[in-house]
Amino acid sequence: MAGSLLPIAVAHGEGRAEFAEPQGARLALDRGLVAARFVDGHGQVAERYPANPNGSPLGITALTTTDGRVTIMMPHPERVFRTVQHSWHPDDWGEDSPWMRMFHNARVWAGRH
Repeated sequence: MAGSLLPIAVAHGEGRAEFAEPQGARLALDRGLVAARFVDGHGQVAERYPANPNGSPLGITALTTTDGRVTIMMPHPERVFRTVQHSWHPDDWGEDSPWMRMFHNARVWAGRH
């Protein structure tokens, strides 16, 4: 899913990423631990409302571990895994939205371990 730009359901402003160190957000990004970021309608990282509803630094909305086995995120991909759950979608989407890929990837990984 790397490089994907996808709409996501955001139900509230909770989940703001906070770091103990002033450079924590930048370090997480530099270390490849940022799994998802809020972007605006032009694909630019968003740090302000409304594109970033909680004001997370550097638009960080999901973090992962160094091995990628654990990911935390605040948006709700489980609310938009089917195309009909979106208020708008391109005509060429099938029944599943692109977010379904995350669930398929998890199932494939679990089947190997």
